[in-house]
Amino acid sequence: MSHYLIELYTPNSAWNALSKNERKQYLGNVATAMGGLLELGVKPLTLTQIDTAVEQRSEHLFVAVWHFPNLATRDALLSGIKASGWYNYFSHVNAAGIETSFAEHLDALCNI
Repeated sequence: MSHYLIELYTPNSAWNALSKNERKQYLGNVATAMGGLLELGVKPLTLTQIDTAVEQRSEHLFVAVWHFPNLATRDALLSGIKASGWYNYFSHVNAAGIETSFAEHLDALCNI
């Protein structure tokens, strides 16, 4: 069963306080750590700045959408994100769930 994670994030004052070289070094470490997770089946569907023209948009500046083959792989990415110190540098919100059909989604909404 496929699992998904959506991250919404915005750099905070701790990130803004880093020099450009410190940011590059930190992000280089993140990129290196991601190599092992990609081998486990972590698949980034998109990592992008949020379109500010869309109605009802989030106030966050960036979005990442991830696909995982299973829950354990999703949790491995979440553990890596936390261990990297990411949450110290970004105002961050996660949303996660499993793949369902449109009909299953409507049924879940109806039954809340």
